[in-house]
Order: sequence, then C-alpha cells, then structure tokens
Amino acid sequence: YYITLMNENYQHPAMPEGAEEGILKGMYLLRDGGKAKGARVQLLGSGTILREVVAAADLLLNDYGVISDVWSVPSFTELRREGLEVERWNMLHPTSAQRRSYVETCLGDRPGPAIAASDYIKAFADQIRPCMPKRYRVLGTDGFGRSDYRVRLRNFFEVDRYYVAIAALKSLADEESIPAATVAAAIKKYGIDPEKPSPVTV
Repeated sequence: YYITLMNENYQHPAMPEGAEEGILKGMYLLRDGGKAKGARVQLLGSGTILREVVAAADLLLNDYGVISDVWSVPSFTELRREGLEVERWNMLHPTSAQRRSYVETCLGDRPGPAIAASDYIKAFADQIRPCMPKRYRVLGTDGFGRSDYRVRLRNFFEVDRYYVAIAALKSLADEESIPAATVAAAIKKYGIDPEKPSPVTV
C-alpha cells in the first residue's frame, strides 16, 4: 500500500456509507445528484481538487440547473490496472459473457458525460479512458513549474471550480443537451479569458 500526503489543511467529509469497497478499488460516489430530471454530468475529482469539483457541482446546479454526481477517485492507477485486467480476460475468453471494468460498472448506467480533474498532469486521469463508457474530458496541471497562491495556480492551470464547470457545460453542449450559447455565457459569467495562452506554453 501507499499513502499520499498533501500539505493543504481542510476538514475531510465523512466517508459515505458503503464506500469502503470503492475506496479500495479506486473510486466511490461521494455525492449523488438525486433523481431530479434534467441535464446531468459525472464529476470525478482526485486529491485536493476534489473540493473544487464539489464546488463546481454547486455552481452547475445553482447557475444552470445541471445535476452532478460527484465521484472521489483515490486511485486512477488502480482503476486502470483493473480495467486492463478485465480487457485481458475478455480477450482470452471471447465466447464467455464479457466482463465490465469497475469504471464501467460505476458509470455505465449513469447519464451524462464524465469530467475528471486533479492536481496532476492530464495523463494521470486520462489513463482510464479505454474503459470509460461515455464522453470523457480531463483537466490537469500540464505545464512548467510555478510558484503562487493555490487559488491562482488552479486558475492558471485551469483546474479550479470554474473550469470544471465550463468543461462540464461544454461536454453537455457537445452532446446537444444544452445550447453552446450557455457555455459562452458561463465563460463570461465566470470571468474566464478565452484568449489567454494555454498553461502548457507559458
């Protein structure tokens, strides 16, 4: 086993009932959006950025009526390992009922696109793309090393609550669940400069 420690102080939420298995497997449902009808997204957060993902879910609901299921992802790496094992088993047992990866089991029957955000480079969360059963958008901190306040760094690297919300709205627009004009309005509302340089280049 391993333990990842981060140097940001905040009160951790209580562990949801029945989450033990999901924690060990790599992801668990932190907050269910409920049974309300309407546009819905699946938000995945890892590490301290999970707090931004939860805040993004609140923005989406309060500003645009979009419902979010929020998933905590302690280990994208474990999810990938299990996904690869399922893929291998399916390849070697072509006439048997094909297995579903844990990611597919969690998300396959839930509506809406998935958006993942973490403090790590995009490749970290992107490693589960092969077993992702839906449209998948990843936010991460690709770019050069940089020192600043956390809130400014998260804005610079485009992983804060506002970028998570924009990514979710754009994914819904790509699926024609909401108009593209809604995404443009949100970019303006949240004060995002669409012409700012990509953090990978500066």
